[in-house]
Amino acid sequence: MTDRNRREQILQAARALFREKGYHATTIRDIADEAGMLSGSLYAHIRTKEDLLFEITDEIADQFLDEMKAVAGRSLPPDALLRQGLAAHLRVVSTHLDAASVFMHEWRGLSPDRRRVIQEKRDAYEQMWAGILEAGAAAGVFRREGLRFARLVVLSVANWSYQWLHPGGVLSAEQLADQLAEVLLSGLLVPPADRADGTA
Repeated sequence: MTDRNRREQILQAARALFREKGYHATTIRDIADEAGMLSGSLYAHIRTKEDLLFEITDEIADQFLDEMKAVAGRSLPPDALLRQGLAAHLRVVSTHLDAASVFMHEWRGLSPDRRRVIQEKRDAYEQMWAGILEAGAAAGVFRREGLRFARLVVLSVANWSYQWLHPGGVLSAEQLADQLAEVLLSGLLVPPADRADGTA
């Protein structure tokens, strides 16, 4: 096995364990056992446990950013961009479920300098979402009132998806995004004209 393959095996073990047990509760021995190695051999491929956490969170942060940049650069109506942004987010989560969970929960375990790197990427990601919502408000498609709260709701829904999304499930990321967008854009109320009981 090449050094590169061995390192990926170690990262895969760390992703799974950090998600299952948490970063602080996971030991180097846990990671070595999961990767089928001796603890001492692990240090031939990594320096510290934090190196693994940073590599995992930095890599998945770039995945989210790259997917969102591709969406934000499209010339589409704001509601279509919102749907595609959700679909992009869900695709990353569904294909990198362990890493997405670690990214959402364990990144604060990083040292200040490394945590700052991840925070900047998180901020950049949120700004792309803010841009979509601002453009929608400017075009008269989205309401301007409560726009910041709307961004928090959209991101909360997207970020929490690692808890309920099942890779290989019946619905694709695009189909799930359509359903989420429908609730976010249209809400729960059935228009009075469409209600079965005829109430206004």
